[in-house]
Amino acid sequence: MKHRESSSPQSSGSATAGLSRRSFLGGLSAATAFTIVPRHVLGGEGHVAPSDKTTLAGIGVGGQGLQNIQAFLEFPEVQVVAVCDVHRESGGYLSWNWTQGKEQRTAGREPARRLVEEHYAQEKNAGKYQGCRAYSDFRELLAKEDVDAVMVATPDHTHAVITMAALKKGKHVYCEKPLTYSVYEARQVAEAARKAGVATQLGNQGQASEEARLTCEFIWDGAIGGVHEVQVWSGPRFWAWPAWDGRPPETPPVPDGLDWDLWLGPAPERPYHPAYHPWVWRNWWDFGTGLLGDLGCHKLSTVFKALKLGHPTSIEASSTKINPETYPLGVIARFEFPARGDLPPVTLHWHDGGLKPPYPKDLEPNRGMADVTYLGDKGTLMGHRIIPESKMKAYGKPPQRLPRSVGHYKEWVDACRGGPPAGANFVDHAGLLTEACMLGNVALRAGKKLAWDGPNLRVTNDEAANKFLHREYRPGWTL
Repeated sequence: MKHRESSSPQSSGSATAGLSRRSFLGGLSAATAFTIVPRHVLGGEGHVAPSDKTTLAGIGVGGQGLQNIQAFLEFPEVQVVAVCDVHRESGGYLSWNWTQGKEQRTAGREPARRLVEEHYAQEKNAGKYQGCRAYSDFRELLAKEDVDAVMVATPDHTHAVITMAALKKGKHVYCEKPLTYSVYEARQVAEAARKAGVATQLGNQGQASEEARLTCEFIWDGAIGGVHEVQVWSGPRFWAWPAWDGRPPETPPVPDGLDWDLWLGPAPERPYHPAYHPWVWRNWWDFGTGLLGDLGCHKLSTVFKALKLGHPTSIEASSTKINPETYPLGVIARFEFPARGDLPPVTLHWHDGGLKPPYPKDLEPNRGMADVTYLGDKGTLMGHRIIPESKMKAYGKPPQRLPRSVGHYKEWVDACRGGPPAGANFVDHAGLLTEACMLGNVALRAGKKLAWDGPNLRVTNDEAANKFLHREYRPGWTL
């Protein structure tokens, strides 16, 4: 692999250079414990001593990555010390402020570094603060920075290689959804997280909501009886669609400040084009995972928890016009799950691109349909409410059985500092959830109903379909 220069400063020539932060602090602790000043003396209520902070690096600081960094900057127990992105700086990134327009944000490693340093400068009332290093290559960051945790928000096709590299170094990891690009990667990353014993969290923020917990409690209280069917739908994609059926014909020069080879990562080589970066990479088979990957890990998270789903036994999918380069505009997928203890078998239907399932028979006229509907043998739950509304009012609220979340980001921060596992950790939830979403894409590419042996990670009725469970990486890249 090529060596790349980072914008980080040269290491100090002092006697402690090369000594890790953890080793240095650990070596001092026994000898100097009596000199440590109580936290309340240093900075009042809520102040966290520098030696007690969780150090964090952000890898992939485009639209969503910057959003995540802003969230973590609000925690006094976290110190963001480094950022990494293959792009130095450019516009055109997704902005979640729709009043700006969707593609109006400036992002990259330099805007992220400035964001961090300006935040801490204000906090310290120092006027200027220079304590955040910026890198272009995540491998260099992980080699040089002895951070406790990393946030990964790169395009889907590089999630697994970066997350796995961090896990192998014993870092806590927050990774945007989907956890990985392929089914095989999801299994490997979840297993690596289990072995590493670190704190992990998937970026499916809704899993921490009150609504998610109410849904589970309604179903577990038997409010609609045994659930045998779930209908899920998603609207059209909210990013621009390519103007071609295949690849763009032009090969414009790579923008200044963008390392295109690093952006491609393990994906097959192709020339740069603005139709791939920034953020419209979601359209392309080589880089994104379609709406099932983008929104499936959001919308199916509560379904998996409420119904205690494991591996599906079969998957099939169909779509609008499909081509070898880009995801179709709309997909319908069907997942069949076996009985789980006293829970009956269940069929999960997925619709995206604006395609919708039939309206529930219990839904009142002129009332909109929520994006998730649970059909039970005694009634219907739409979102987190029984329908019709008259039944909801008669039933009331179910008994509380789940603790409420401290917040999606806070769950992970607390887990990094010795608290309970986060709600979307890789081992208990995110790995299996991502596998299922990616299996929908496997069935779509295979063009037939697939029988799935989940424990052995194998399609059993079509040997050729197994090639879609993973792909060969470009030379120089490994999981």
